[in-house]
Amino acid sequence: MLIRNAVLPDGRRRDIQVVGERIAAVERELEAEGGRVVAAAGRRLFPGMIDAHVHLREPGFGHKETWASGTKSAAAGGVTVAVDQPNTDPPTVDGSGFDRTAAAADAAVIDYGINGGAVPGWDPDSLFDRPVFALGELFLADSTGEMGIDAELFADALARAAAEGMPATVHAEDADRFDERARDRDDADAWSAYRLAEAERAAVEQACAIARECRARASEELAVHIAHASTPEAIDAAAAAGATVEVTPHHLFLSRADLPDLGTHGRMNPPLRRESRRRAVFDRVADGSVDMIATDHAPHTAAEKDTDIWSAPSGVPGVETALPLLLAAARDSRLSHERVRELTATGPARVFGLPNRGRIVPGNYADLVLIGAEPRPIRAAELHTACDWTPFEGRPGVFPELTIARGRVAYDRGAEEPFGPPAGRNVRDS
Repeated sequence: MLIRNAVLPDGRRRDIQVVGERIAAVERELEAEGGRVVAAAGRRLFPGMIDAHVHLREPGFGHKETWASGTKSAAAGGVTVAVDQPNTDPPTVDGSGFDRTAAAADAAVIDYGINGGAVPGWDPDSLFDRPVFALGELFLADSTGEMGIDAELFADALARAAAEGMPATVHAEDADRFDERARDRDDADAWSAYRLAEAERAAVEQACAIARECRARASEELAVHIAHASTPEAIDAAAAAGATVEVTPHHLFLSRADLPDLGTHGRMNPPLRRESRRRAVFDRVADGSVDMIATDHAPHTAAEKDTDIWSAPSGVPGVETALPLLLAAARDSRLSHERVRELTATGPARVFGLPNRGRIVPGNYADLVLIGAEPRPIRAAELHTACDWTPFEGRPGVFPELTIARGRVAYDRGAEEPFGPPAGRNVRDS
């Protein structure tokens, strides 16, 4: 394949030659050597997004999402690697659980990783006998799947991650600091009033303190990654401790001011924060304090969410809309295109050790996303997730026209059949 006259994130116009799975050349002008020629015509070309935090729900919850629907949704949003989290049924906490998830992943149209989790009675020996992407999400407070763990098991899990040479991803909320007074309320904002910002900051500090103790006792390198930071205080605490950190699109673009419209569909963990905190999080995303954007794509059906605030499941879909939202922000000069590349591709490749991904250079895997010229409103009816709704309805997004995953067309918006075959591969097997 030859992609002709594409604008890279840094503004250079280049031709990109793809041979097999790899980028063969990036030059001002290249001759076609057979195969498909794509006329980019000055549109932007990005490395594929690496989404390090996705809940694809299989096995156990296929009515919410499947590996087929979820990875198609990802491909349509410009994601070429999706990392699944372990709170499935059964959970991915041993070899058997991993194998069941891996069997479901045969339906993936893009490449993927499979995280392993820790719960009381987990079997790390059989788990790490498989090609695990990373350890986590380690839940310091219960969320979907009831996988909350105590400090002792958390320390043991960190030590095992270090021994395996992989990062540990942490869901940081301290349930002892939740505000029980909010239980008397039934409005949509009650969940944010209950799971306080202070609970997140305290849990980040606790996780990083335990990690320091583990580093002092162990000879192995120990890397801690803080998932879905929702407050500037959590981001700053992680940075001060040398942990890496991700922010989700919903914490970047939504706040408690949106809850009257979202209702229970706006319930997630951690919850939405005040608008002033959202702006401060956006500033840290823009200035380089945050390592990556990851979606925490956590689909539930609209019927499941359509209940009271204390009964609704936590989580929102986002794998198809993350890159489009960021590109719309770049179009409005709120972020640079180079910063979007760092947040969605280069950053996660660096943090999670994915060589040959995340940049458009010769020798790297051909994970490429050709972006449309104009923004269009996000509409749930046009998305591909099985849950059929979005918290970003009506907001502008700049969507992909073509997604290439490891040299294959995974999504072609203009094709009669837009999706490629289920040819995804575990990136830890690559």
